[in-house]
Amino acid sequence: MLGGDKDLEVYRKLMEPPGTYEEGFSWTAVFGAMFIGFLMVPGSIYMGLLAGIGVGPAAQWVTVILFIEIAKRAHKSMKRAEIFILFYMAGAVLSVPFEGLVWHQFFVQSQAVAGQGMRELIPIWYAPSDPAVLAERNFLHVAWLPAIGLILFKTIVSQIDNNVLSYGLFKLASDREKLPFPMAPIGAQGIMALAEDLEDVDDKKVTSWRWRAFAIGGAIGLVFGFIYMGIPTLSPALLGKKLQILPIPFSDWTGRTEKFLPAVATGLSYNLGAFIIGMVIPFWAIVGAFFGLIVTFIMNPVLYHYNMLPSWQSGDSTVETLFKNTVDFYFSFGLGISLAVAVIGFSAVFAGIRKLRRHQGDAAIVEVPKDRGDIPTWIVVGSYLLTTASYLVVSGYLIGWHTGVMVVLLVYGFVYTPVISYVTARLEGIAGQALSIPFVREAGMILSGYKGVACWFLPFPLHNYGVATVFYRQAELTGTKFTSIWKTVLTVVPFIILCSIFFAQFIWAMGPIPSSNYPFADALWELQAKNQTLLYSATTGGYSQFMEAFRPWLIFIGLAAGLGLFVILKWMAAPTMLLYGAVRGLNQSIPHTLVVEFAGALLARYYLEKKMGLKWRQYAPVVSAGFFCGAGLITMFCIGITFLSKSVFKLPF
Repeated sequence: MLGGDKDLEVYRKLMEPPGTYEEGFSWTAVFGAMFIGFLMVPGSIYMGLLAGIGVGPAAQWVTVILFIEIAKRAHKSMKRAEIFILFYMAGAVLSVPFEGLVWHQFFVQSQAVAGQGMRELIPIWYAPSDPAVLAERNFLHVAWLPAIGLILFKTIVSQIDNNVLSYGLFKLASDREKLPFPMAPIGAQGIMALAEDLEDVDDKKVTSWRWRAFAIGGAIGLVFGFIYMGIPTLSPALLGKKLQILPIPFSDWTGRTEKFLPAVATGLSYNLGAFIIGMVIPFWAIVGAFFGLIVTFIMNPVLYHYNMLPSWQSGDSTVETLFKNTVDFYFSFGLGISLAVAVIGFSAVFAGIRKLRRHQGDAAIVEVPKDRGDIPTWIVVGSYLLTTASYLVVSGYLIGWHTGVMVVLLVYGFVYTPVISYVTARLEGIAGQALSIPFVREAGMILSGYKGVACWFLPFPLHNYGVATVFYRQAELTGTKFTSIWKTVLTVVPFIILCSIFFAQFIWAMGPIPSSNYPFADALWELQAKNQTLLYSATTGGYSQFMEAFRPWLIFIGLAAGLGLFVILKWMAAPTMLLYGAVRGLNQSIPHTLVVEFAGALLARYYLEKKMGLKWRQYAPVVSAGFFCGAGLITMFCIGITFLSKSVFKLPF
């Protein structure tokens, strides 16, 4: 690991687990599932199309606060565990299963797919390609049943394996190896703010600092949410035309700066949420990302001058610039940089294991609290074997049991997934970072020898269960029994499935998607489609845009650059997160948001922390939670009015 981890030490000490654990699942959770399904699911789909941000954090805080206020007026109290479970349930809208169908219908009709000649190659269990069916805008058509069935399978199986297997990895990383999970307190602090609405000080009831911070963030979020997303959402319904004060998703300045910054995408995002996020996440991660961005601003004109970015032309927009630069250079270079991070991540994990064994010995097992709600290890292992086998059986049936593909899937399920999941669990426990080795799926499909594009849409047994270990640490910090989580999954998932297909159908039936009514989808979906077809072309035979972008010598340069940067930062005793941030900036990310995040990080570091001291680290996640709650509340209100206006039938008299 890199040196200079003072920031991580601060995060490690923010919270300690309580001594007791409580059951969080109750009738409140059941009513919460209904509230989320009827109100948050449509809002999630709509906001994702409108601004590309969903309602994840907003949905969580709005739901929790609403139920807390109802409980107060009913003279009931809510335990921290109940609040955490509500928070977790509301987070389920982050992955609304049938939201993907809206993307599927666009992708199969996109210019990128048509240009590559792939439309007829896309399997019916991804989306029907018949123009007559697509023109009906009806997911309830019989032609959509195979795609719906596959999504149901993936949703149910992924819920089982992700919840159970991430728990098993958490036990390894937390109970056996005693890793601190420094990022977990960020999520848990917001829960504590609501659970400790009032606290006793000298026998007097006074508003806690958490609640004050939450309320300040909420007020800011209400105002900004109405200006940024509320007005564009309401205006078509109330005025008959769309009003937009701030550009969504960003202002594109690429055409204005191309004379002195050729082949550089420039612009600015006006989403205050990015500014708030920059104030919350570790400072050096943002600095690293901004450093990487500045390097690309310097490097791109040089590369263009030496004909390394030949596809870029004057007049290209941000979307066109990013895609062309990716094909010409950053696809391979970014792959090399990411591989360097993977090598560093593996080395850090192995070094940590050696250190642990030196200090504790191989038999170091930590005492597990008896009332935490743990389950036997054999259930974890059995779930892993069962879910992985189901992925293999379904994929084999869909792909005609192609030998090469089946061999690759076996390696994914029983070799790669366990290794990457364990390594990520340790990295999350050490530094709050997830490990991702890029293009593993793509490499496997190319090496399989399969011809066509159906292999890209299979339900791959290719997962990283280590990412969700942080969630179990948050449950532990709030004193929530783990059994509450699994009961909640069984309750909320079926209801979310039904609501998501209903509202996806309702929104698509209102009009074509994307369109001018959905600025984010209208601006960026075609870029996403181009990036996907770039990869899919690797298995179609003949000319392949993927092989054009895949340059081994550039991968080697990226790998050497990443490892060289690591050596330099380690020699300088730089913070761990600086390197991870730099990879993000160097990997051709959209710069418009990074600049806003960097501004937020500077304000927090050099003004708020100097004025408030290290207490700001505790205030920041609570203010952030309040902001997303306020923005989500006002946006959900506006979306509700829009839905009502479009569902009212006009009478003929």
